[in-house]
Amino acid sequence: MSPILDAPSLLSPATSSERMAAPLQVASGIGPQYGELKRKMHEMVLARVELEKLARLSETQVKFELVQLIDRVVGEQNVLVNDAERRQLAGDIYDEMFGLGPLEALLRDPTISDILVNTHKRTYVERFGKLEPTAVTFYDDAHLMKIIEKIVSRVGRRIDESSPMVDARLPDGSRINAIIPPSAIDGPLLSIRRFGTTALQLADLVRLGTLTEPMAEVVSALTHAKVNLLISGGTGSGKTTLLNILSSFIPDNERIVTIEDAAELQLHQQHVLRLETRPPNIEGKGEITQRTLVRNALRMRPDRIILGEVRGAEALDMLNAMNTGHEGSLATIHANTPRDALTRMENMISMSGLQLPPKAMRQQIASAITVIVQTARLTDGRRRLVSLQEITGMEGDIISMQEIFMFKRTGVGPNGEVKGYFAASGVRPKFSERLQAFGVALPDDIYDPSRRMEV
Repeated sequence: MSPILDAPSLLSPATSSERMAAPLQVASGIGPQYGELKRKMHEMVLARVELEKLARLSETQVKFELVQLIDRVVGEQNVLVNDAERRQLAGDIYDEMFGLGPLEALLRDPTISDILVNTHKRTYVERFGKLEPTAVTFYDDAHLMKIIEKIVSRVGRRIDESSPMVDARLPDGSRINAIIPPSAIDGPLLSIRRFGTTALQLADLVRLGTLTEPMAEVVSALTHAKVNLLISGGTGSGKTTLLNILSSFIPDNERIVTIEDAAELQLHQQHVLRLETRPPNIEGKGEITQRTLVRNALRMRPDRIILGEVRGAEALDMLNAMNTGHEGSLATIHANTPRDALTRMENMISMSGLQLPPKAMRQQIASAITVIVQTARLTDGRRRLVSLQEITGMEGDIISMQEIFMFKRTGVGPNGEVKGYFAASGVRPKFSERLQAFGVALPDDIYDPSRRMEV
């Protein structure tokens, strides 16, 4: 027996009421019986240990102690479980005590990109762009609420009836959204947009068929040449992933300021300053918006500003920054097409309170943004860079654009996979002169429309 386990300061002996409790039923595997057994064992473990002293041990030591304690409780309660089930109980109880409970098993699975908890009864995950149900459940709504509160408290945020919605993040950068009653009618809802354990590189996107090698050369060259770039796309289309990858091409000697609602970007340069918004407190005070952070970033002598997502009045300040020496800035926006992205940008400028005429707003946009990259998640779950368009200026009251690369759909395969091809439009972009000025030499045939890549 472990000397730590026998220490009375860490583990108290079973009480007479525990020893006289009705025998627990055998329950192996995943299911309601196992869940009830785990719940009772968890309560008994909590009643017998001092968490502060247990927290000072290493993870290996704690799990060893839990196995020893579970062995003792199992013997006292006459529960028939095998060694594998005891180890599973120990791991699950450890996750309950020090992790995120039932979510830990899903977070350890590298193939899962989204975890969607629809009340305590049902949990879905997304793998390779497809949703599928899981056997993961919570004891009840109170159990799920405890996990949500543990997540949001780690980043200094709160969630309660007066503030029933929250955006937060996990230590690995995964994005969290939670909404609870009274806003969620049937019970707490939790969504986790995961970050992969290994950050994707541009070569990985080429290998996965998200874009072609010529397209990859162009977007990396645009970042290097300090071209202002806007990434547009729908939810889950890979905007943040692409933004993170393109940011990796920024030279190490530049000062970068990132602004996000929930910090997701994982930049590896030496000179990165990360800013994050803050919601109002319980008195409705202390809110820090993205617009405030953009304005503050301009006083921090940045070379580039990276805005996680443009969604409000900060659009005007971001455009002003792009037009006043902060070239090479990057941002994302929710839109279905590049033209829709420009329309949304106009609407956001209107939210700033300035009564600018439409032509003035469009001139501001056209002078600030050079390239719009459109991403999409297709019906088969795959992500594609479906369009790369250059803003060439104004024609009357309309912003003029020209498409440089595109993805054309041609049909659907026997298993539901989307068929199509990548191709260049044949138009030589105006930004090619800027690339040459920055010493980026791309081959002339990179814009050849006859070079198609079937996927």
